[in-house]
Amino acid sequence: MSRPIDGCVNLNVLLSLFLQQSAASSQTGFLFTLVAFGAIIYFLIFMPVQRQRKNQQKMLAGLQNGNVVLTSGGIVGTIVAIDNDDTLVLRIKPDNVKIQVARSSVSSLVSTEAKK
Repeated sequence: MSRPIDGCVNLNVLLSLFLQQSAASSQTGFLFTLVAFGAIIYFLIFMPVQRQRKNQQKMLAGLQNGNVVLTSGGIVGTIVAIDNDDTLVLRIKPDNVKIQVARSSVSSLVSTEAKK
C-alpha cells in the first residue's frame, strides 16, 4: 500500500518541479519579449528623431548669406545678414522686403537648382 503513495508523491514532486521551471522560463520569455519590444521602439521611433534633430542643428549652424530658406511660418526668403544674437535678416521677393527672424525658425533650405 505504501508503494502507490510513493509513486504519487514522486509524480507530485515532478509536476511541481515542472511547473516551477515553466514559470521561470515564462518569466525569462516575458523579459526577453519586453527587451525586444523596447529595442524595436528605440530603433523605429527614437533613433530617427535624434538623427533628424542632429541634421536640423547642423543645417542651422551652416547657414550663410545668400542661402534661400523656408521658415516654419511658410515664408521663403534669401538670407541677407546673420546677426550675432542668432537672428537672420531675410529678403523676400518680389518687393525685396526685409524681415528679421530667429535662426531657429528656419525649417529647411530651398533648393535653387530646381528653379533653373
